[in-house]
Amino acid sequence: MLHLIPRPIHRLGLRTVHTLRKQWWRLARPEVVGCRVLAFDNEGRLLLIRHSYGSRDWMPPGGGMHREEDPLIAAGREFSEELGCPLHAPILVDVVTEDLHGARNVVHIVAGTIGGTPAPDGREVIDIGLFPSNPLPDDFPGALRGPMPAWIKAAIAARHRDGPAGPAHPPAPTA
Repeated sequence: MLHLIPRPIHRLGLRTVHTLRKQWWRLARPEVVGCRVLAFDNEGRLLLIRHSYGSRDWMPPGGGMHREEDPLIAAGREFSEELGCPLHAPILVDVVTEDLHGARNVVHIVAGTIGGTPAPDGREVIDIGLFPSNPLPDDFPGALRGPMPAWIKAAIAARHRDGPAGPAHPPAPTA
């Protein structure tokens, strides 16, 4: 039903709800659970997005998980909703806990390969780009810049351990 709302109005609603959600998190300090997707193309480039709300930094796609939802299913669902194409061969590479505007954010880091041609939904995601994993773009969140090489390394190790589970292996990060 939300797809019937014109995109500019939908984006305004997302910005408003996000502002209210951040205030609620600061007050209530809940635990939220989500996923972050490291999606690679056939050339080993990392797909990053810009949201229509919050920070305009480049970041991996992802989002909240439903209660008791499998992280791999959640990652595929979020990826498809935001980018209009499937995530192939998802693997769990890490689970981290972060502070998110006062909330305890449990994030499942999932890696996979892009299936098809991604496109921003024009509502939640306004821009996409494919980047080498090193160096990351300058406007990449500082909090993610530190752990990203380890997540990429874990994705590579899992692919090599389990065999090729998709069309490409992500490239090894370089120092």
